[in-house]
Amino acid sequence: MEFPRHKLYQRIAATVADAIESGRYLPGARLPGERDLAEEYKVSRPTIREAMIALEMRGLIEVRHGSGLYVAQGKPALQDPRELDTDVGAFELTEARIIVEGEAVALAAMSMDDAKLAELDAILEEMAAQEPGEPGVMDADRRFHLAIASATENEALRMLVELLWDLRTRSPLCITMFDRAKRSGITPRVDEHRPIVEALRNRDPAAARAAMRSHLRGVIDDLLAATEHEVMARARNEINARRSTVARRIEL
Repeated sequence: MEFPRHKLYQRIAATVADAIESGRYLPGARLPGERDLAEEYKVSRPTIREAMIALEMRGLIEVRHGSGLYVAQGKPALQDPRELDTDVGAFELTEARIIVEGEAVALAAMSMDDAKLAELDAILEEMAAQEPGEPGVMDADRRFHLAIASATENEALRMLVELLWDLRTRSPLCITMFDRAKRSGITPRVDEHRPIVEALRNRDPAAARAAMRSHLRGVIDDLLAATEHEVMARARNEINARRSTVARRIEL
């Protein structure tokens, strides 16, 4: 089955959904682990993570007892696996940002002036003055990156960076993944942005590129940790609930 216009994680999600429909994975059955799935489909673990979250969003799989992912019981029939189109995933989006914004900031370093630097400094101060997780922090983060894109004096690049940020707020899968990161306490951090500004202040394209890429790779690491933390949190809640039940029985 070919999905020429679908993204990689969507093709993986559709293939697993098809395996569920065909009976390869029965209701209640445990799916192979991420590493095994990544090896089977010859893709990265982040791609598998996006595919599994997409399937979970559709109610086809569920996390159980912190031991992995299972086929949901009583799942609705999926008429067409290609219905699993929840747009771009957070890992895929951030990978694109590494490429685009890494080069954009290097170009911006060549045309950076004091007024643009002052704008970036003001945005970081605004970000630092707010509590982590507040909506204003994300807004400031977006304005920071778009200000750098504008500083390239290349309208096509500015529009491309803006498009990537818009995708983050339009894609259901992206929204779900970043919401999970936020629930895990992961929000934009001012300290990760300061090396970018310092490299721009020094008009150093190579250092600016390296700082931006390091920052965005950190976003990917945070997303991986957040989605794993959510699984572990569910497991801890279930364990604590069992402990409470046992404690009540012992008191009897």
